[in-house]
Amino acid sequence: MKAAWYEQSGAADEVLVVGEAPDPVPGAGEVCIKVAASGVNPGDVKKRQDTFGVGMAFLKVIPHSDGAGKIEAVGDGVDAARVGERVWCYGAQSYRPFGTAAEFVVVPSEQAVPLDGAVSYEQGACLGIPGITAHRAVHVAGPVNDRTVLVQGGAGAVGLCAVALARDAGAHVIATVRAESDMPVAATAGAHEVLCTGNLAEGDIVERIRNVAPDGVNHVVEVAFHANIAIDEQLLALSGSIGTYATGNASASIPFWPLVFKNIAVFFLGSDDFPREAKIKAAEGLNHALKAGWSGFGQVERFSLDAIAKAHQFVESASKGRAVVVI
Repeated sequence: MKAAWYEQSGAADEVLVVGEAPDPVPGAGEVCIKVAASGVNPGDVKKRQDTFGVGMAFLKVIPHSDGAGKIEAVGDGVDAARVGERVWCYGAQSYRPFGTAAEFVVVPSEQAVPLDGAVSYEQGACLGIPGITAHRAVHVAGPVNDRTVLVQGGAGAVGLCAVALARDAGAHVIATVRAESDMPVAATAGAHEVLCTGNLAEGDIVERIRNVAPDGVNHVVEVAFHANIAIDEQLLALSGSIGTYATGNASASIPFWPLVFKNIAVFFLGSDDFPREAKIKAAEGLNHALKAGWSGFGQVERFSLDAIAKAHQFVESASKGRAVVVI
């Protein structure tokens, strides 16, 4: 099969190689997917760059955890009726060496999730890491129906999914964005109110959100813990909660006593290590939101497998939109 891989950490155009690799064979409980589209996430880029200094977990890595396509073959213990099924997959390169940047990929059967015929492979390939992270960030503290959920960064990949999932779960959703041009993006995903906070002082942000949530918010989905924790604390109601998955400062300061006095629960979320049951529920929740009318990701940039380095550079540049490699 044709595939892309790297055997050492480094710059995309220096270490990514495209060539022929052996076809994978599904083992017991696994399926082999003929990949139509491979999603590129910031985590894939960080692994290839060795951002956190952990080194290469495997001698050779076919990158990307997320993808979509049709099941080509199944291993022992998997219903043969799954052959030919349209699916999206997650975790292909999570604690595994060979991801979706190839013509074929093997994953555990439960990580190959049915993909509705109305949803494109490109959209399906974008769901895994951001969608599962978002679902966990929304639901980690419990049900959100009839509660007020604040999604900080509601136009980003995770934020967009969080808005859609919280709305689908019956929450009243407030989303913040950094640019006015992003306001329609969060609104289309289902936010009841969208507030542009770019260039606003902390006090002004708090005031604007309090105007639409005078009783406070019950739960915050947080993309920038270091920058927003002081704001979140002021907005949260008693016994509120925060689900955070990213920060710009690994040693962020926190308003400890104000959080204590409000009995605020803070959950730090890393998607690779979510409980298995949480990932399965997230996949179900994402499919439910899509069937309920969520249109998915509005801006998807497509790259060929031969141009995979450019896809990685697109993600590195923090350009708006998702990147997929079309196989």
